[in-house]
Amino acid sequence: MEKILVSSSHFDTLCRDAWDLFEKNGLEVIFDPNKPFPAYTTEEILARPDREMIVAAVIGMDDYRDERKYQALPNLKAVAKFGVGVDNIDGALAQKYGVKALNAPGQNSNAVAELTVSFILDLLRAVVPLHKAMEKGEWPRHIGEEIKGKTVGLLGFGAIAKMVAKKLQCFDVTVSAYDLYPDVEAAEELGVKLTTQEEIITQSDIISIHIPATPETHHLFDKDTISKMKDGAYLVNPARGALVDLDALADALLSGKLSGAALDAFEMEPLPKDAKILQCGNVVLTPHTGAETKEAYYNVSMTVAKDIIRAVNDEEPVNCVN
Repeated sequence: MEKILVSSSHFDTLCRDAWDLFEKNGLEVIFDPNKPFPAYTTEEILARPDREMIVAAVIGMDDYRDERKYQALPNLKAVAKFGVGVDNIDGALAQKYGVKALNAPGQNSNAVAELTVSFILDLLRAVVPLHKAMEKGEWPRHIGEEIKGKTVGLLGFGAIAKMVAKKLQCFDVTVSAYDLYPDVEAAEELGVKLTTQEEIITQSDIISIHIPATPETHHLFDKDTISKMKDGAYLVNPARGALVDLDALADALLSGKLSGAALDAFEMEPLPKDAKILQCGNVVLTPHTGAETKEAYYNVSMTVAKDIIRAVNDEEPVNCVN
């Protein structure tokens, strides 16, 4: 029987409908709920006696930029990211081996947008530091900030950023955005000012990053860029860890240059225990959990499963990125 190798978490509990759909189409699901970090290394795949039976993979943080993975899976027809960002899949390399690179655009956008807004509110009122203080029996009188009247700059204006803008409409804020391919109609509808990347960086009270990680955007927020931000500004990154130089951000937080930061993605995951950012009290850190909702898991898993079945049957998938 042809097999689907699944390494995205909770597939056995939150994605039963997708699992059943695979089985109804004659595909066996390989999923190990006891794997501490679900991603499969190339060496682990090479060691599998059933690797020639694997025709598709549903991945989370697995690295499919390694050519040996494609060589180890000679009958692979599709590799599907359980989400949107495909920076861990080499599309051209996959195409070389006749493999469709798939994703599920828009299916977890609302989940990430909701987390983004909660990040902003948590930062302005220091919710996490105050909670930690109370756990110690303290009763601090922290003076926070209101979101009303602030300028929120969205770096990127895709599906998630648009949802963030829509959710911010009721907060009496000014929202500006920069995108390489700006959606003028959506900006007008949402009351968003389209502007330059430079203005987003230098004029925003709160910057929220919503762009992909590419060689051009690697460490976009480094020491130099952060120095151009407004004193006391906040940085939110629910996108990709490689966009932010974590040590430079930590220095800016510890020095008081920035008032706070919230991050859901990191260049190295899991985040090392000795990471400098952990020394900062004015941060909110979550373990790449932006898309971790029951609703998002259902939407993404069904979208991915349907496209994998199309690819396995030599039909054209709906969401193919290569």
